[in-house]
This record gives sequence, C-alpha cells and structure tokens, in this order.
Amino acid sequence: MSVQPALIAKDVDAAETLEGKGPRRKSQYREKGIVGRSSWSLTILLILCAVTVIIPLYVTVSMAFKTQGQAVDGNAFSLPAPFSVDGFVTAWNLTDYPTAFLVSILITAGTVAGTIILGALASFAISRNWDRRLFRWSFYYLLAAMFLPFPVVALPQIQLTGLVGLDNPVGVTFLHIMFQLSFSILLFTAFLRSIPAELEESARIDGATTWQTFWRLIFPLLAPMSATVGIFAFLASWNDFMMPSLITSDPALQTLPVVQSIFQSQFSNNYHVSFASYLMAMAPAIIVYLFTQRWVMEGVTQGAVKG
Repeated sequence: MSVQPALIAKDVDAAETLEGKGPRRKSQYREKGIVGRSSWSLTILLILCAVTVIIPLYVTVSMAFKTQGQAVDGNAFSLPAPFSVDGFVTAWNLTDYPTAFLVSILITAGTVAGTIILGALASFAISRNWDRRLFRWSFYYLLAAMFLPFPVVALPQIQLTGLVGLDNPVGVTFLHIMFQLSFSILLFTAFLRSIPAELEESARIDGATTWQTFWRLIFPLLAPMSATVGIFAFLASWNDFMMPSLITSDPALQTLPVVQSIFQSQFSNNYHVSFASYLMAMAPAIIVYLFTQRWVMEGVTQGAVKG
C-alpha cells in the first residue's frame, strides 16, 4: 500500500516532463535565468508604480498635519513636529466642508444607484435579445458614446440643463449617470453572457415573468459586477470637477472639488490648509476604494470569462 502513491507520483512527474511542464523544463528555465529576470523586472516595475503614488500621498498627509511655519520651511518630506490639526479646522470652516461634503455624497450616491440599475436593465435586454438588430446596434451606439468626452458637448448640455431647470446637483447626477452608462453596459453585458440561459428558462417554467426573473434571479447574480460598476461610478462622480462647475449655477451647492478651487486663492501661502483640504476631499474615495478594490478585479475577471 505504501508503494502505490510513490508509483503514482513518479508517473505524474514523468508525464509532466514529457509535456514540458515537469521539473526538467523548470530547471531549464532556471538555468537560463528566464524566470528570475521576468520576476525581477515585474517587481521593479511594480515598485516604481507604487512609489509614484506613495510619495505624493505621503507629502499630502505630512503637509496637512504641519503648522504654518513648518509648511513653508521648504522641507516637504519632513515629518510634522509637532502634529497640528489647525489646517483641518481652518479648511473646514473656510470651505463650509459639511455642506459641500453632503452635496458630493448625494450626487455620488444617486450616480452609483442610477448607473447600476439602469446599466443592469439595459444590459439584460441587450444580452438576451442579441440576435435582434435593434438591440445589437443599440449596444454599438452606446459603446460609441464612450469616445465622446463631456467637454465636446459641454455647451449644449449647459444650455439644456438651464432651460429645463436642472442647473443644480440633480442635473449633475443625471449627466453623471448618462456618461457612466456606456462603460457600465459594456461590463454588465460581458458578465451576463457568461450566465447560462438555462437558469432563466427554469425560472420561466416555474411561472416567473421576465421582470421577476431579472430581480429575483439575474440581479442577485450580478452582485460582483454591480460592485465593480459602483466603484468606477463612485470614483468618477466624486472626483469630477468640470461638470459640476459648469452645470450647477448656485455656488452654495457645489461639490468638494469645485469648492476647493473656489477657495484656493484664499489659502494663500497656508500650504497646510491647502493640503488639509485636499486630504479631506480625497479621504472618502481612498477609504471606499481600499475596502472595495478586491471586487474590481473579481468582477472584471468573471465578466471576461464566458461560461
């Protein structure tokens, strides 16, 4: 009984060696240095990419917790000594941070919810009616909209939102949803095509309508891709500067990026106030991404493989 596992392992090694996957092929790669060179080059590239992100983030955090004297001493890489929150207090009061934060949260939440729901519904209709020309060309039309940036259509959008009374955060939310739909439908459609149609057929046999099939069966299965779409929509909406600044007519209802730009001249040489304001605006997006970034790759990977 003890000989049989050893014989099986020996046969497996022999088969892998014949296929070029066993120890012989691996040792050849090690002798030629192929594995080592590729791993080291990839590691160095990843380190460089990480450094380009970590250094600016470190400077931002360090400057935000410095006093005014430390912020202008010309040494941006030094640690705060002592730590000070005066910059945060000044930025909080100067920019009316609570109001701008609430406006940004409402716009972003509406964008995320609208993008997920409308994108999932449109993608379900397109993927399940792909053989019909109207739905197929609608998909291509939406994909073409990805190559149409907002600055190209900014002037007519400003005029239209003003005419219908949407020159406010509600209008910004609608436009954010419209500009996020193309990419979201692309992701949802790829994911839906990996879901077997037999699941829907069994639900219809049990008496479920198309509406019930979508909400009770398909939409729960879209959870990984919905998380991915929601994260992209959140980051795009939260960090957007141009659309709110051009669409919203009331300065008191502007988002955080626009408010920072408005009060930038009042920061003067108070660099600690400027960086504190930047950090307060970035913090929600960084926190959300840190807790949800694993779903980005999971959703994209699952949508890329057709089952």
